[in-house]
Amino acid sequence: MSTTALESHIASLPLVGRGKVRDIYAVSDNKLLIVTTDRLSAFDVILPDPIPDKGRVLTAVSNFWFARLAHIVPNHLTGIDPESVVRGEDERAQVRGRAVVVRRLKPLPIEAVVRGYLSGSGWKDYLASGAVCGIRLPAGMKLAQRLPQPLFTPATKAEAGAHDENIDFAATCTLLGEQTAARVRDLALRLYTEASAHATACGILIADTKFEFGLDAAGTIHLIDEALTPDSSRFWPADAYREGVSPPSFDKQYVRDYLETLDWNKRAPGPELPAEVIARTSAKYREACRRLTGSAPD
Repeated sequence: MSTTALESHIASLPLVGRGKVRDIYAVSDNKLLIVTTDRLSAFDVILPDPIPDKGRVLTAVSNFWFARLAHIVPNHLTGIDPESVVRGEDERAQVRGRAVVVRRLKPLPIEAVVRGYLSGSGWKDYLASGAVCGIRLPAGMKLAQRLPQPLFTPATKAEAGAHDENIDFAATCTLLGEQTAARVRDLALRLYTEASAHATACGILIADTKFEFGLDAAGTIHLIDEALTPDSSRFWPADAYREGVSPPSFDKQYVRDYLETLDWNKRAPGPELPAEVIARTSAKYREACRRLTGSAPD
């Protein structure tokens, strides 16, 4: 039976920090324990209500993609059992099914966003300028329309409580250097293309997603954080998709749509979620996991 985890408490390891969803602990000088909680953030605000099974779903989906896409780019996983680096049954229960031991790498200061369809901030950008992150698009495109080809549209990483900002490729080159920026772009587009083919066969359209990359001491790029999860992607059911409307989703867009109906300024503290929204969100995450990987956490 699953347990809901809003926050982990691993006393046997030093706490490095808590992100919007993940708690990070130091295992050694070169390894970290990442525990994926059931916290949910929307509009860069952590909401007060956890989503049951969310952390275990995100871990299962990420691990599936890390394995499937490892021929494209190495990732941060070590293969070490998280239960072997903590002490006592309480701590083992906290990491079971929701944690990974990873290599400690230097994160690149961008989110590598890839868009296959016109939605979200890309749609707003297009309406205002006819372009997305400086990339011109044909006139007259519709909401949720498939793009002529997938676009690399990176964003800066915002501090907690702030919003990520879309940037163009020139700004990415300034941040990363031209060679690394081009490599990240090419990797992100290839990852998206291969993942989209698998997801489409599973009845899911990946409207957009974001990857994060890190460097080892030799300067080799690795895929880090999470990969192609309902938190980092827009997943649309293929059988409900049509141009001109925002499709239903298997991700936290359902929660965002609910929050848009509230009189809330999108600043902390976030509002409490009704039980129905929590339950339906949990079900959507589990269904995405089942479709993509063939199973979902018990």
